[in-house]
Amino acid sequence: MTFSPEIDHATPLNMIQINNMAYQIAGRTLYENTTISIPEGQKVGLVGKNGSGKTTLFRLILGDLSPDQGAIHINPKYKIGTVAQEAPADSRSLLDTVLSADLERETLLEESKMATDPARISEIHVRLADIDAESAPARAAIILSGLGFPENTHLRACSEFSGGWRMRIALAATLFANPDILLLDEPTNHLDIEAVIWLEHFLERWRGTLVIISHERTLLNSSVDHIIHLENQQLVRYTGGYDFFEKTRREKLTLQSKMATKQTAERQRIQAFIDRFKAKANKARQAQSRIKMLERMEPIKSVVEEKTISFQFPHPSPLSPPLIAVNKTSVGYDENNIVLSDVDVRVDMDDRIALIGANGNGKSTMMKMLSGRLKPMTGNIVKSKKLKIGYFAQHQSEELNPDQSAFEHILEHRPKDAPTRLRGHLGSFGFIQERAETKVKNLSGGEKARLLFALMSLETPHIMLLDEPTNHLDIDSREALVEALNIYEGAVILVSHDIHLVSLVADSLWLIDKGSCKIFDGDLSEYQKYLLDERSTHKNDNKINIKPALSKKEQRRIRADERQKKADLNRALKDSEKRITYLTEEINALELKMSNPSFFENSSKIIAETQKDLNNTKKMLAETESDWLELQDGLE
Repeated sequence: MTFSPEIDHATPLNMIQINNMAYQIAGRTLYENTTISIPEGQKVGLVGKNGSGKTTLFRLILGDLSPDQGAIHINPKYKIGTVAQEAPADSRSLLDTVLSADLERETLLEESKMATDPARISEIHVRLADIDAESAPARAAIILSGLGFPENTHLRACSEFSGGWRMRIALAATLFANPDILLLDEPTNHLDIEAVIWLEHFLERWRGTLVIISHERTLLNSSVDHIIHLENQQLVRYTGGYDFFEKTRREKLTLQSKMATKQTAERQRIQAFIDRFKAKANKARQAQSRIKMLERMEPIKSVVEEKTISFQFPHPSPLSPPLIAVNKTSVGYDENNIVLSDVDVRVDMDDRIALIGANGNGKSTMMKMLSGRLKPMTGNIVKSKKLKIGYFAQHQSEELNPDQSAFEHILEHRPKDAPTRLRGHLGSFGFIQERAETKVKNLSGGEKARLLFALMSLETPHIMLLDEPTNHLDIDSREALVEALNIYEGAVILVSHDIHLVSLVADSLWLIDKGSCKIFDGDLSEYQKYLLDERSTHKNDNKINIKPALSKKEQRRIRADERQKKADLNRALKDSEKRITYLTEEINALELKMSNPSFFENSSKIIAETQKDLNNTKKMLAETESDWLELQDGLE
């Protein structure tokens, strides 16, 4: 969805300017006198605890909500793009739905059918050429394919797809519209890992202004150049991706804590002097001056970090390998719908496996078969007799009783266990005291997920099957989950679009593709390369080169030309490498300069110029790297 905002304040220098904004919802303050600007071309990741007000900020920027105080300035000439809340579900094809997102192109094409004035007809065709209207279907098809829609589905009606797939169509339409400002709120929620990889590359190369809410650490490291952190009702900017933000913030908190401790000691020393001498006539003046000094001393806020949620999975007793052996099985839902064939794998106690492959290829079917929820149609599965399996699927949150508390749910599963043991188990997943008694309907999405983890691990499983376990978990909770899974002593098999989680937890990849399950020989970075190479090969599948027979003289001339071209490419390649090294050093120097807290004591002009220099240098680096890749391809 793309539109021009109705907010028509004085034209700012920045794409988005927020001045002294305050906003409350249901009596709770989300923002208090906060100011921040987002310059043109800047790519920003908006992070903060769940419920802190990130999505509300988007609604304020879009004009759906109005701030209680202060103002949001957006230049009215800029178009804002955001993914529609409702996914398209009509009879239009995927391709037509995406093409219709370019409102100018649609309007010009409609007008061209009815225009009669030769001058106007000429203007329309010139403008259509300027916006490259002719290539629009090809560009739309590339985005659809990148988000997981095979080419043979592009002409199917949107109504034929499920809600999750229709949200992908809405995302494709927003990306195709190419707005000046792109607002994305958790865009990876309905994507598989293959589509997430494509989206990362797309956003990395996108040239507009981007503000993205995401809990995907890898996406925030690769696609943005600044982080805006929402905490204590304030928006605080950090330069760099998420990892650099985390490091910088940790250092800032450590320094703030030391300063607060030092100031507390100083206040105590001054107060002791006042208490001792305020009653003595010869020291009264000094005591009064100390009182005024104490009054003027602005207290430094002590650092009180919000408690990080932890996960503690109970360790199972060891079993002899294999835990599960799948022998030449096929599985599906009926004889006419066989999803996987000839599956031949085994699972041992120390395995950490991620199932990869596009959505719809059978990952969830594989998980259901391993869990015993779906029986094989041919072949057989051998399991250890004492094997206990824990199964987590996000849709299971719908099966929770909204009027029962977390404790009532766990008591229902284990009515004979001591309540203290059950409460201790819930405490391992963050349900302490009153949270254990809170009804499910009043729990957040992340809390419901943690309750499912608690229920799943109640039987101390030897294998945990996790189907998209990070949905609704914020970044801190995801890190806690990674840590808990790496400590857990049983086997883990997971399906996840979270690249960071998969890369840190899984040491083996099973590729579910074309009706089969095969062990992928490589890690996640090699799988990303495999995907990119496969797409490149697919583009060239239909290209046929027929070379006529050449004379020896012509062959010698061609070889000489090729040698000359190779020499030219090598020279250009070395020049590009030197420029990449120089630009990288410039970026590092600028980022180091801006990471110093004292930098923001400079004038706004110097800050803006430095930010502009950094953005321009990064753009030059991206262009040089793109040129280098083209040269490298040509050389190969």
